[in-house]
Amino acid sequence: MINPFFKNKGPFKIEKLLKLSDIDNIQNLNGIKVFDVKDLLSATSKDITFFHSKKYEAIAIKTKAKICITTKNLSNILPKSCEKIIVNNVLIAIAKITKSFYPKSVTDDFDKDVNDINKTVHKKKVEFGKNVLIGKNVKIGKNCLIGHNSILESNVVVGDNCSIGSNVIIRNSILKNNINILDNCVIGKKGFGFFPEKKQNFRYPHIGIVIINDDTEIGCGATIDRGSMSNTVIGRNTFLDNQIHIAHNNKIGDNCIIAGQVGFAGSSTLGNNVIIGGQAGISGHLKIGNNVQIGGGSGVLRNVPDHSKVMGYPSKDLKTFIRENK
Repeated sequence: MINPFFKNKGPFKIEKLLKLSDIDNIQNLNGIKVFDVKDLLSATSKDITFFHSKKYEAIAIKTKAKICITTKNLSNILPKSCEKIIVNNVLIAIAKITKSFYPKSVTDDFDKDVNDINKTVHKKKVEFGKNVLIGKNVKIGKNCLIGHNSILESNVVVGDNCSIGSNVIIRNSILKNNINILDNCVIGKKGFGFFPEKKQNFRYPHIGIVIINDDTEIGCGATIDRGSMSNTVIGRNTFLDNQIHIAHNNKIGDNCIIAGQVGFAGSSTLGNNVIIGGQAGISGHLKIGNNVQIGGGSGVLRNVPDHSKVMGYPSKDLKTFIRENK
């Protein structure tokens, strides 16, 4: 899918791309045309990708990427068909490359092209409050409501029968049908991704989007960050309570119920039918299985298998937690 929110400046020849990105061309690669930067799973034979952790070995073995940024220790895991660029810090290198392809994905400046909804084609088919602003190429389906002081920035897509509350900002997002977004939500902003530097922290580009599937409700004050390299996804018929934070690249399954003030670090995956109690914290890069229940206030630091019930910090089997805390 062509990214509707960030323009790809490619293709680049690899030698030019590396020069633009301030990366040494130690392997002396020349003439290869690179069309895009993608993760290991979605990269094609026209793309460049990255491999920085053995945690992703199973995907790396099968990647179709033409070129991969990686370390010397991990390079032998990649297919022979994939050219390797060896660096000391994979994430900084791929951040620089991503910035070369998508220079506007690093910051979140406000959309200068928004208009009062009364001056747009949506004024006759949307019920709306005061001070509603709509960006260019926004698509809004039938039977939708938008509350006071809300902003839908350029290229946002909203399906049928959606209700968007007051003081909501939506950017870089696609909302399907029958969705309720309650007041004061911010959806689609860049994630909290950067590399600490003493002189100036290096921000990581965020070229992913937010996709919210049918029949979902997002509670008041929720923040859902767009993905860095992949998308942030909320599954069908999933309900989020108030003041929930979902960081970049998370994939939340269908039919999940998540209580207030739960926080997700980046790049974790939740299965279907997951229930999470209030004020729980989910660490990054985890896999939470299907039909899992997580008690309120828990800190989840490891993967959780299907059908598990856990609680505590660090989270443990619920029966064990109860026995230890009688």
